[in-house]
Amino acid sequence: MLWVTLLGQGPDEKIPGGPFPPQPSCSSLTPHRSRPGPAPIPAATRGGPLPALRAPSGAGPGTALPGGRFGSGAPLPGDGAAERGRSDSCHIMSGDSDCTRTSPSAGSPSDNEFLPDRPKYVCSLSPDLITKAREELQEKPEWRLRDVQALRDMVCKDYPSLGTCLDDAFLLRFLRARKFDYDRALQLLVNYHTCRRSWPEVFNNLKPSAIKPVLESGFVTVLPRLDPEGRHIVCIRPDRWTPSNYPITENIRAIYLTLEKLIQSEETQVNGIVILADYKGVSLSKASHFGPFVAKKVIGILQDGFPIRIKAVNIINEPRIFKGIFAIIKPFLKEKIANRFFLHGCDLNSLHQNIPPVILPEEYGGTSGKLDISAWNELLLASEEDFLHDFSQLVLPCDSSPQDMLHDCTARKTFSTTTVMNF
Repeated sequence: MLWVTLLGQGPDEKIPGGPFPPQPSCSSLTPHRSRPGPAPIPAATRGGPLPALRAPSGAGPGTALPGGRFGSGAPLPGDGAAERGRSDSCHIMSGDSDCTRTSPSAGSPSDNEFLPDRPKYVCSLSPDLITKAREELQEKPEWRLRDVQALRDMVCKDYPSLGTCLDDAFLLRFLRARKFDYDRALQLLVNYHTCRRSWPEVFNNLKPSAIKPVLESGFVTVLPRLDPEGRHIVCIRPDRWTPSNYPITENIRAIYLTLEKLIQSEETQVNGIVILADYKGVSLSKASHFGPFVAKKVIGILQDGFPIRIKAVNIINEPRIFKGIFAIIKPFLKEKIANRFFLHGCDLNSLHQNIPPVILPEEYGGTSGKLDISAWNELLLASEEDFLHDFSQLVLPCDSSPQDMLHDCTARKTFSTTTVMNF
């Protein structure tokens, strides 16, 4: 069953049979830890913001929005097609593009500056999260833009036809996911795009409206409260899936879009997320749909091809066969990830040691009311245009070449500015 989609990420060793072909080595590049002190970065070279996915003023972990909702789902002022048409924040590289022109190094001459409509990056992290990012992710605010520029230059040099967004905010999530190790962040970015091209059943036409039946089933949702560490809880319920209605790849698409929406938040990039998977009612026949091919693909994506920190995976109501299946899959997991799995069975007290009851719905012995999937569904569906203009255009059919990915910058739109609230 889809339980293997609940995996986090770790070091970048490759999984046998995974979706990523061998990539050119970056061993000759200077690693993060040996870099010199930062050079001054002219204001004109600073990149654009990924709008903060923040809580209302005064909100903190475990605090819900009025009505327990994520927000109206309406775009922020300035969001929408007209605004995106004015501000192109994604620079797409082509084989004949001038990387120096579109992606200058810090301190480059004025004739090598970014295009004039490139928005500036503004950090949305609180002082506490800035400190946390420094301690856990090796992120130094005084070096942040220089680190982003270093990754941008590496992409232009080593993968000029990758066809990726070069925004500061977009590249920053890959640096954070790999603790500002340039080489590993670059490999993660390459894997991120490679996996989309290698699995068209999942990534072609990937947008919220295309997976609306999955959302309406309640297969995947996000609880409206953060845990004490400021992390969103992603709830997955495989029993809500009826195999005769749609294939298992639709479930994977829904999970992927959910993670894409969450990772737009800088707070989530730093804090990570927690998974709660309820396997009540999952039969062996349903689990059989999750074969070795799908398992390896999903493991490869979430361990080596997606910039998110999955800090814990809580499994509840798992059938007896689950432990046997987990023993088979465990060799494909990094040790750090395998140690983040917690099997609670039917013991709600055990679950509450990991996730406080105040965060959980009544279905899991919590005190936050009935599980309501409508707020998250509305928020994700309201992001339709953002997803269309962000990454669905970059997905290739199996017989396409990397050159087919290249797009005119003027056809691109800004990255999502729809707000996900932390509360």
